[in-house]
Order: sequence, then C-alpha cells, then structure tokens
Amino acid sequence: MTLTLVYDGGCPFCSSFAQRAELQGGLPDLKIRDGRADHALRADLAGRGYRLANGAMLLEGDRIWHGSAAIAELNRRMNPSDALLQVLQQVFRNEGRAHQLYPALLLARRLALAVQGRPVDPDRRRS
Repeated sequence: MTLTLVYDGGCPFCSSFAQRAELQGGLPDLKIRDGRADHALRADLAGRGYRLANGAMLLEGDRIWHGSAAIAELNRRMNPSDALLQVLQQVFRNEGRAHQLYPALLLARRLALAVQGRPVDPDRRRS
C-alpha cells in the first residue's frame, strides 16, 4: 500500500525533510503532497479532524498518523541512504522521543513561517 506524506510546503524545514524522504528515504512507494498547496486534500483531512497547522500527516489507506506519530512511523519505515536522514531516523523513530521533540520542530516551523510572513494555519489569515 502506498504511503503519502502530507507536509507544509511553506516551511523550508518541512520541505527539505519531505524531499529527502522521497528521494533518499528508501521507500519507493512514498508520495509527498504539499498540504499548504493542496486545498482539497487539506480540507478533506481537516474534515476528519487532522489540521496541517498541527503537524505533518502520514496516510496509508484509511490509516492516518498525525504530528509526532507521523514522523515516528515514517522514520521506522525508512531505510535512508542520506546521512542526515540516518541521524533523524535514529532520533525520531522512537514514538516517545518523537512526541517529546516534536514541539521543538513545530516551533522552528512557526518561526520559519513568521520570517516569511506566512500564517502557520493556511486556512486562517492570522496564526
């Protein structure tokens, strides 16, 4: 079954991670989708209770992992050839550790978006 990573394409950190995961993560069926640009996908996920403003999502069939759970699941499945992904995999493959560290990733995302003048939540004018 295909895995789909939904990420915030407005965040340079998120974009870099998503591109590396797609190209060098060792998951040939991984698809990446920019949730900020894909309004229909974002609306569908929000209707099911998953907001891009609260973090990335990993989709597999009807299963949805969100935020730290998405990052942990993706890192457990990867077999990366990229050195940076190998380090990140060791840090974030453990769901407990990912849960503890994920707020720092969200803060970095918030700061990067603020510098660019973009809202954290693409569905709201102000974040």
